[in-house]
Amino acid sequence: MDIKTFAFAAATPPLSVIAAAKLAGISPSVDTSLPPDSSPTFLFSNGLKLHGASVLLRYVGRVANIPNFYGQDAFEATQIDEWLEYVPVFLSGPTFENGCKYMDQFLEKRTLFVGHSLSIADVAIWSSLAGTGKRWESLRKSKKYPNLARWFNSITEEYGSAINEVTTKYTGKKSADPSVAMPAVADQVKTVNGDLSAKGGSKSSADIDLPDAEVGKVCLRFAPEPSGYLHIGHSKAALLNKYFAERYQGKVILRFDDTNPAKESNEFVDNVLKDVDTLGVNYERVTYTSDYFPELLKTAENLIRQGKAYVDDTPREQMQKERMDGIESKNRDNTVEDNLKLWKEMIAGSERGLQCCVRGKLDMQDPNKSLRDPVYYRCNPMPHHRIGSKYKVYPTYDFACPYVDAIEGITHALRSSEYHDRNAQYYRIQEDLGVRKVIIYEFSRLNMVYTVLSKRKLLWFVQNGRVDGWDDPRFPTVQGIVRRGLKIEALIQFIVEQGASKNLNLMEWDKLWTINKKIIDPVCPRHTAVIADRRVLLTLTDGPEKPFVRIIPKHKKYAAAGDKATTFTKKIWLDHVDAASISAGEEVTLMDWGNAIVKEIQKDQDGNVTGLIGVLHLEGSVKTTKLKLTWLPFIDELVNLTLVDFDYLITKKKLEEGEDFMDVINPCTKKETLAYGDSNMRNLQRGDILQLERKGYFRCDAPFIRASKPIVLFAIPDGRQQTK
Repeated sequence: MDIKTFAFAAATPPLSVIAAAKLAGISPSVDTSLPPDSSPTFLFSNGLKLHGASVLLRYVGRVANIPNFYGQDAFEATQIDEWLEYVPVFLSGPTFENGCKYMDQFLEKRTLFVGHSLSIADVAIWSSLAGTGKRWESLRKSKKYPNLARWFNSITEEYGSAINEVTTKYTGKKSADPSVAMPAVADQVKTVNGDLSAKGGSKSSADIDLPDAEVGKVCLRFAPEPSGYLHIGHSKAALLNKYFAERYQGKVILRFDDTNPAKESNEFVDNVLKDVDTLGVNYERVTYTSDYFPELLKTAENLIRQGKAYVDDTPREQMQKERMDGIESKNRDNTVEDNLKLWKEMIAGSERGLQCCVRGKLDMQDPNKSLRDPVYYRCNPMPHHRIGSKYKVYPTYDFACPYVDAIEGITHALRSSEYHDRNAQYYRIQEDLGVRKVIIYEFSRLNMVYTVLSKRKLLWFVQNGRVDGWDDPRFPTVQGIVRRGLKIEALIQFIVEQGASKNLNLMEWDKLWTINKKIIDPVCPRHTAVIADRRVLLTLTDGPEKPFVRIIPKHKKYAAAGDKATTFTKKIWLDHVDAASISAGEEVTLMDWGNAIVKEIQKDQDGNVTGLIGVLHLEGSVKTTKLKLTWLPFIDELVNLTLVDFDYLITKKKLEEGEDFMDVINPCTKKETLAYGDSNMRNLQRGDILQLERKGYFRCDAPFIRASKPIVLFAIPDGRQQTK
């Protein structure tokens, strides 16, 4: 049985299957026209189909003319199955590094994952690691997981020619790093909602120019602090950098602004790298502000020697008040010798040094308070996540940023307009340091209703158990909203529609989820669920004596979604709310079956419907019935579901300045409902998006493992459902 066509979405090529097929010498015709998020498919010459990367890998493993590609016996084949199931698990969220650690330990005394020759498990794991792009590459080069890196490098070296051929063809890169390159931002938007520039309304980023920008010479930087995961506000900055870099054929540097060891960690670095890859931002290299600590120390000392900075031991609260009132510090006119003496105490982290900071000597009378002798350096005895306890003093963001921007060759620094008052400070520091001037380009900060974006506040929710982690679906983090079911294409379109506007705006989530619905509705498969609580049996007296199965499309307008098996039985389950809305003698439509007439309604002593009796009327017209009902067969193969709905974390649409978010915390933000689903849902994978007919869209967060453990489905807002 020959494979006639291998079909998948061009934006998300299944690299593991492509690589496995190449190694196995399987070369069907390739169709890359499937919509985004479609399952990769093998279409056979006899019309049969197989769907899903894991299924296709297993098929290739079984038919490949490669010794032991699917194991030499049943035990090894089962081991391979275990690894294929493990791949999507270790790729998810914060478990990635744990997965790398586990595999590194597993490979300590092994050359390959299963047996003594290349298997489909090696191909799947290699492709998955390589597909994460710089996220894995940074770990590989760090030598943190030497056994896993050794294995990865050996596969790359031995099968490099095939890998490079596949990589070049499907990702456009001649390297063993088949990370899936996302299309340009403007192209992505056109594919999901037409050309924005042709629409009325707000100006898109396609209409915005960078001042004094030259094609091929633009260098930008995206500089998050590794003190949390990226959220939707950061994504605007990241995607605007991506857009302008593409437009001017320039480059983006990803720089971690790691100047505060008290807040930062390697966990946050790893997850920012993951989030940037998720957003599809291609960057030239990763740098850290801490790379420049030696130069920044010398620079600060030079300013002290030149009389452009001084050491101050004024208590913090008093200093803040004096800055507000324009009062000069008593230490402002200290001698250079006294300042250098205290500076050495700060560098040593002595008790005296811990009382001090370095301030720039700018202008204490300037109406712009950011110029009133800002702090350049502070002591912090906590170890740094990269360099340990080497330093006891750290530069502030305000001091380090203008220096590092200039040294790294940044031509344009994109900053949100909340920093507008600090622009004069930025340029003054560059002037005092004698470095090249960098052009600042402002855009408005993205604010969302019923949402806090402060990392400090988000951290409070994590530490106090109000959410399950930084990737909680209630969080506005990139991982949180993706886990809730948002497609990155929708986020990109939403951001691009805002453009680089400088107008402050408070955006509704409904608009974002409406865009998302337009993307997922045309392609996501349809399934059926019945709420477990008080579900009602409808007995069809003329129904089939023996159950029979009919194969029907999962999506009537999108064949690539595949097919599902629907069982028809004499007794069927209905939602209680549907059963309660039926009148005796009423004709209703049973979706995907036909009409039926309800003859009798059974109720308990409280008037609750407990059972229905009816007859089929398949010749009846579905156009004449008021009720179109979803149903499930009365069989043991139904799966248990937990349907999860989420609400906003705070109850106020917009927090006013100075208002305490803890006063408006929503006490109930998560609701779980038990349900039963059709048996086809056993094949759902984590991350799959589906529609439960008449109930809405959902994302599978926990797939089927065993009958006693429910499949967990997260409800996806569709822009019409009012969460508040």
